[in-house]
Amino acid sequence: MMLEQLQLIATAPMGLEAVVARELKDLGYTDLVVENGRVIFTGGPADICRANLWLRTSDRVLIKMAEFPATTFEELFEGTKAINWPDWIPADGEFPVEGRSHKSQLTSVPTCQKIVKKAVVEKMKTVYGTEWFPEDGARFVIEVWMLNDIAMITLDTTGPGLHKRGYRKLVTEAPLKETMAAAMVLLSRWQPERPLYDPFCGSGTIPIEAAMIGWNIAPGLRRTFNSEGWPLIPEELWEQAREEAYDSVKDDIPLMINGSDIDPSAIEIAAAAVKKAGFEREIKLSVLPVSRMKPEGDYGCIITNPPYGLRLGDEAEAEKAVKQLGLSKLYLPTWSMFALTQPKTFEQTIGRNADKKRKLFNGRIECTFYQFFGPLPPFHSKE
Repeated sequence: MMLEQLQLIATAPMGLEAVVARELKDLGYTDLVVENGRVIFTGGPADICRANLWLRTSDRVLIKMAEFPATTFEELFEGTKAINWPDWIPADGEFPVEGRSHKSQLTSVPTCQKIVKKAVVEKMKTVYGTEWFPEDGARFVIEVWMLNDIAMITLDTTGPGLHKRGYRKLVTEAPLKETMAAAMVLLSRWQPERPLYDPFCGSGTIPIEAAMIGWNIAPGLRRTFNSEGWPLIPEELWEQAREEAYDSVKDDIPLMINGSDIDPSAIEIAAAAVKKAGFEREIKLSVLPVSRMKPEGDYGCIITNPPYGLRLGDEAEAEKAVKQLGLSKLYLPTWSMFALTQPKTFEQTIGRNADKKRKLFNGRIECTFYQFFGPLPPFHSKE
């Protein structure tokens, strides 16, 4: 088996495929195939470690085990059984099967899962010479994706989604996913030498993700992954990848990152997360309504996820807050602003037309990422 030539998949939230692809390019991967909801790239066991540690906007890293037509359960069974599962899964491995089906004749997801499970067991029996598997070892989550009568079988190397960075124990009522917050920062033109302010910071996710980007901290450094217990990915590969990540940290860069929120309990939660993430000195938080926010410096970026009725109850209050946000242009003429929100009336409420708009999904809620560009700082040689 050519372990260096594995087909790997970085799954992407809808609308963020290009951002995930750009991240992979920055990590040195060139042969990328961008599809709906995923970016496919080639790599070996060491790349599984690197991708899991470094990807900020992807949900998980999967190994593509096989892809074949399946219009009958027999075809699904035979196609799955043909995969050399014992190469990957030891006799004590735990191997649950998840599934989804779209525009396919095999519509029953539970049945597809059962067939795949049975096929894996049959293959493992032939090699391990046993009828029963305890499944009390490392975890290998298999997924069957049925799309247009094509079955794709994958193995999940990540475990809990990559948005679980390990710094957030508590969340506010309507939290922004860490992956989405990182995408907002990457989609803005922010650089660590520019100030950044989030006037609706909630549990502090945007400021923390920005600080991690500013200091080049790999987002997966403080967590573990399912594939850490896998025989085919030796422990030393994880150690090397973590060492590389620790060596890449640039924590001598001064950061000017601030966040505020009208809700004192949100700021309490944010402060705990900021402390756990190790940015107590770098990120300043305050309890303030948006009308009293005081961003300091020039050529900064406001990056925020303003409240909207659907998200936090009161539409009139949310609209008032957005109007106040619009007024910031008067006293922050050199600043750029980036806002992810749901209402289609956002530009009208804020009193300006966005320079650029992008459709994104915050969880399952369709939102728009509004980009209002201020002038580029004079110290910027390139955009």
